[in-house]
Formats: sequence, structure tokens, C-alpha cells
Amino acid sequence: MRYVFLTDELPRPGSAGHLAMNHAIISWLQGLDHQVTVLLLGARLAWPAQRYGIAPVAGPQIVARAGHVLPRSPRALAAILLRAAVRFLPPPAARWVRRRRHQADAVLGQFCSAAEADWAARYIASEKPDAVLVDTLFRAAPLAAPALRGINSVIIAHDVFHRRHRALAEAGYSVQPQRLTCADEIAALSGARCIAAIQHDEAALLQKLCPTQHVLAAPMPASPCPPPAGWRRTPRRLVFVGSANLPNLDGLRWFFTEIWPRLGGNISLDLIGDCGAALRAVPAGVTRHGRVQDLRTQLHDASLAISPLRVGSGLKIKLLDYARHGLVTVATPCSLEGFAPDVSAPFVAASSPEDFAAAILKQLAVPARSGLALDYVTRHYSLEASFSALRAALEA
Repeated sequence: MRYVFLTDELPRPGSAGHLAMNHAIISWLQGLDHQVTVLLLGARLAWPAQRYGIAPVAGPQIVARAGHVLPRSPRALAAILLRAAVRFLPPPAARWVRRRRHQADAVLGQFCSAAEADWAARYIASEKPDAVLVDTLFRAAPLAAPALRGINSVIIAHDVFHRRHRALAEAGYSVQPQRLTCADEIAALSGARCIAAIQHDEAALLQKLCPTQHVLAAPMPASPCPPPAGWRRTPRRLVFVGSANLPNLDGLRWFFTEIWPRLGGNISLDLIGDCGAALRAVPAGVTRHGRVQDLRTQLHDASLAISPLRVGSGLKIKLLDYARHGLVTVATPCSLEGFAPDVSAPFVAASSPEDFAAAILKQLAVPARSGLALDYVTRHYSLEASFSALRAALEA
């Protein structure tokens, strides 16, 4: 079968949770011998010539040549260079530039323009794919085109965005888009035949909000990646993996201010991803690694993972990555929303700073329970368990 995957950023693993999820879906479809074309709205590339051999790419503002994706216009090129330059600025300067550029503390997404929606609708109508997968409500506008009436379509929800918008606004942050109500979200989702939530609790909520549509759950799959035989984890080493989004930074600042001082000495923490560079300073004992190509070494070295998020929704994919590498995670209740309930789940919930610190110290005092975490992902997050409902929707 032939599919079009509509998005605004090239799906890839190891960068951000939503990009890893989109990449997992494309890889899964290709593994079933289906053809997938990535339809890119905008030119949000990591570099002026981004190598991308995962799937064919097309888009109104890009050119795809010899396995590389390039911007079509000088304006798009300038925006890519600006984003790349910001990554090398000191954290305070980078935050200032991003906030001036977006006029907000947090960006949930950007709705595609009328011109982009029209281009995408014409492309899809001419290609006549068996189904269209749409990356969130922000790219759903092309589905309203008369030429696409009746086409099989699935929106990958990734989140219930009006809830995240409200939570960030109530926490005092300015958010882009400035307005995103429950009614706005329902209207944006209404053009799709199916909606795929990435966790079961949100699937149930979206089904109540959109009763005339088919809503399914398609969580991120997680294949076990145990440590090599004889591998010894480093005692009292914590790990956190995350991008520089606002919930991650807010959670880490809370962790360093309220929890880290309660842990005493002789504990280390590895920060992996853009979150480390985005922080102005970190305490002694914390190492900032930045982006890494392969997480296995760091996650197999650690003895415990943490997730101190205070704001957010969706499924925290990083916790599945911890679990599939055999790690138990001490996490806030917010971090644990949507995971498969199981008395043997490799998660320890802690709300207050006192409870969070006590849970860390207690877990570090016992042998690492890799088997607990590996068994959990095997039971609940295999490819078949995660994507069987999505497969049925696409092939209907």
C-alpha cells in the first residue's frame, strides 16, 4: 500500500519524542513492505542540506536531491541558519532569541498556512495514496479540501493540546499559539476519519470529545535492549534524557533547586540531549552530554532514571526508553500519565521534593531491577501491541 505522512519536521529518532514516534510509524510501515512518502510543510530542517534516506520527501518549500533535503528559498535558508546558530549561543542568549522570535515561552505547534494546505491537498489528490497520516492537528487543514473528501486519514494526535496549552498558561507561561481551546481542537481534528492517540487515557478522552470519529490508541513501541552479559552499572548514577522544551527545563530547575540538595554527595547525574545546554548552570556532579547518536552506553551505565516533570501531557516516551534499557524511573505523577497499568511497572511515583529525594535514595540502595523494566515493555509495548489498531485503521 502507499501512504503519505504529512508533517513539518523530518521524522528521526534520538532528537525529540514526537519525531521518534513518527519515525517508528514510518519504519513499521516500511517493514510491512508499504511505501511511505514524507510530505513536508515548511522547511524546518536541522541544516541547510539535511541528509534523509529514511523515505522519499516532497514539499512546497523544499527540494529533495540525492538523499538530501534542501530549502527552496533564501528566506527558508536564513531561518535554518538562524536556528542552527542559536544552538551554539549561551543558554540565556538562546532563550532570549527564541522568545523574541516566537513571542512566547513555549511553542506547541504552528498551524500550516492556507497556501501550504492547498499545495498538500493537490499533491495528495494527484498521488491518490491508500491513506494519509497527519502529524497532529496543526497539519490537519489539507483534509478539509473537497478533493480529499472520503480519503482514509489518521491524525497522530501526540497530545491533547488544549490541555497542555491550559496547563502552561496556568503555570504563568506565554504559549504559541496564543489561543487553543477544547472547541478549537475538536474542530481541527474533525476532518480525519480516525484519530490515533499515543496513550490509552487520551484515546478515551478524545473519543468523548469526538464521538463521531474512530479513536484508537497507538503507543510508542519499545523493544527490549538489555545490557550486555556481565555489564555492571555505575552505582549512584542518575540519568535524564530530554530536549530543550519548556516542561523539561522547568522540571530540571525544580529538581536542582528542591531535590538535588536533599540527596547529599556521591551521586552523579547525566543530562543527555539539548536540555543540558539550555540550562544556565548545573550543580556539581551533573554532566551535560548534549545529543548522542546511541543512548545505549549512557542508559546501561546509569543505575536509575528520573523524570521530574511538573507540566505536560501525552506519553513521556523517554520513560519507555529508560525501561527498554532496563532502568527503573523515579517520576512525578504527571510523568506517568497514560502508561499501561501494571503492579510490576518499573516506575516509582513521587510528588513532593521530600518524597522524590527519598525515593531516589531508596532505589539506589537496592540492586538495579533490569528484569522488571524489560518484562514490562515486552508485555505492553511490542510492535503488535502498539500498532495493531493503527494497522486495522489504515487498511480499512
